[in-house]
Amino acid sequence: MNSKISSLIIAGLCCLGSVNGQNQTGITHSGQPTGQKPFPIVQYTELANPTPTDETSWKGMNEARCAWGNSYTRYKKESNPRLNQKNIKLTGWKGERVAAQLVISSGIDLESVSVETSPLTHSSGKSRLADDRLLKGFVRYVMTDGLNKEGTGSCGHRPDLSLFDSTLVADPIDHLALTLPMKAKTSQGYWIRVWIPEDATPGQYTSTVTVKNKETVIGRLQLQVYVQNRTLPAPSEWAFHLDLWQNPFAVARYHQVPVWSEEHFKLLEAEMKPYADAGGKVITTSIMHHPWSAQTYDPFETMITWVKRIDGTWLFDYTVFDKWVQFMMDMGVKKEIGCFSMIPWKLSFQYFDQATNSLKELKTKPGEKEYHDLWVNMLKDFAAHLKAKGWFEITHIAMDERPMPDMLEAFKIIREADPHFNVSLAGALHAELSDELNDYCVAIADKYPEEMKKKRKAEGKVTTYYTCCTESWPNTYTFSNPAEGAWIGWYAAKENLDGYLRWALNSWTIEPLLDSRFYTWGAGDTYMLYPAGRTCLRYENLVEGIQAYEKVRILKEELQAQGKTATLRKLDKVLQSFDEVQLVKTPAEVFVEKAKAFINRL
Repeated sequence: MNSKISSLIIAGLCCLGSVNGQNQTGITHSGQPTGQKPFPIVQYTELANPTPTDETSWKGMNEARCAWGNSYTRYKKESNPRLNQKNIKLTGWKGERVAAQLVISSGIDLESVSVETSPLTHSSGKSRLADDRLLKGFVRYVMTDGLNKEGTGSCGHRPDLSLFDSTLVADPIDHLALTLPMKAKTSQGYWIRVWIPEDATPGQYTSTVTVKNKETVIGRLQLQVYVQNRTLPAPSEWAFHLDLWQNPFAVARYHQVPVWSEEHFKLLEAEMKPYADAGGKVITTSIMHHPWSAQTYDPFETMITWVKRIDGTWLFDYTVFDKWVQFMMDMGVKKEIGCFSMIPWKLSFQYFDQATNSLKELKTKPGEKEYHDLWVNMLKDFAAHLKAKGWFEITHIAMDERPMPDMLEAFKIIREADPHFNVSLAGALHAELSDELNDYCVAIADKYPEEMKKKRKAEGKVTTYYTCCTESWPNTYTFSNPAEGAWIGWYAAKENLDGYLRWALNSWTIEPLLDSRFYTWGAGDTYMLYPAGRTCLRYENLVEGIQAYEKVRILKEELQAQGKTATLRKLDKVLQSFDEVQLVKTPAEVFVEKAKAFINRL
């Protein structure tokens, strides 16, 4: 490619990040100064808590204490939960991840809190679980808001954040912070996740967890992990179809590195690993400029360079697209390539014009000749490239909900370019489109007809659901009940769906570690992972639910093969409790804990 073309494009992609990086003090989306350098990586200071201290809960508390809590609760920073559980027992299959949360509550200032774990040792004394099988980290606090005033979701522009209740909530799991200070009359969660090896010896493992302030012991807790003699496959083998849209451009901006540089890809390894470890199936690619306009703070730039030659013919350069796809496949995400979008939110298509040596935009829409000619040319060339790479069969021309006439026109063009292209859609339920779609995802409120699900299953097609700003419950906002993340997997099992889609894995706010609020959508709607590979309560619980889905699938196959119809009926009854309407009155963990206990007894 002409070096000037490349330079123009790369400069455009990087300019936003370089401007933000000039700020000496970070600024959040709400315009709040962070009091520290922008875009922290390892160490950072949380924003001040706007919620006053719950003085009543701290009455008589003049020391520091620690105890086990549960993995579904966001313990408030300003309150003393008065926990006293000293022992906890987790149960899991070989290959499964299980987790516990302890809570430190202190009535006095603590200079340097740390948590140590002794090796998880089998009751026989002959085997241990290696320390690298543990994820350990403080549960940090991030600013959040809430639902709209009607409590019916979080859709819509919210420029005035004073209209929403804002507070600090527990969410990011900071595996990079080895110690933290604590102010008097505050609580602090700490997460311990054990990824049981597939070759672990079944039985009980025990560890002593020691909580210290410098060298002074605050308390000792006992952690037990009971390993059942069953095996969960590796995430790459999970059937659950997980589709969380990745944003590599946010990573370049936050870390202040040139997009698609060697440094960028190195950073992406840490940022994308949790998605691969969760069995992520779909690679998100943008095949044209800004498919979703300004829906995210870091817009999706094109991964394919469109060039109109002097003679009017088209040249498409796939260098970036190929690098990104290959990178994600090397990470273990390799079932689908989702290509957005033939029908962008803003019907404008950017290209480099050789005749004028400049970037230009073509404004056209489905049904117009220019639109038809543009996309037929592109898709024919794209198909040939994908076939040469060996990627054609897994590539999907992807759309989210657009007007029906536009989608039908897009289908016609796709089939004209190559009748064998796969197509995916995340949107409303359109029975008439089902046969056209290899990967179909509808909102939780839309229920697939049973016959449609059976037909799609028989044809090997992917059938999933999503939640977004429309749903109050279940969801994965930073103010959502974390157990709703686990609930999501159980619901997919109950509905016999293939998996789940969420539109944003890491479309970060300006300062995602500090403030999850966004000027559009509820807090946390735009991302589920935090910078530097940090996971969170929402994400850990989502993975728990995916594991439950896999366990249910395996158990059903086993019970059917053994003819244990009575147990199957009991399992189906447990699954039927996963009805989103019930979440209005009953917390998600009530259903999750009951279901988890049931399958762990099988």
